[in-house]
Amino acid sequence: MTFFFRRMFSYCPSKPRHPLMRVLVGLLGLALLLVLVAFGLVIGLGMLLFAAVRRLVNSARTPATPREDVIEGEFTRVRDPAGPLGLR
Repeated sequence: MTFFFRRMFSYCPSKPRHPLMRVLVGLLGLALLLVLVAFGLVIGLGMLLFAAVRRLVNSARTPATPREDVIEGEFTRVRDPAGPLGLR
């Protein structure tokens, strides 16, 4: 049982010996990296575009009218609150 786990977690793929295959594997890895970066950029730009459109749509709405029973005003703090655990 121990042999199986050691073999399973010690797998390390090696580079091909043929120089042309090394170049092809490297180019394949680079192409995969570029595809993932492009995909991430498209997703990120889509999220930014969605947020911008949502902000424009929400700003075009009329603001809500205040209720009649709400009193608007400015408030000031009369006394500073006590420090942590009431210690000063």
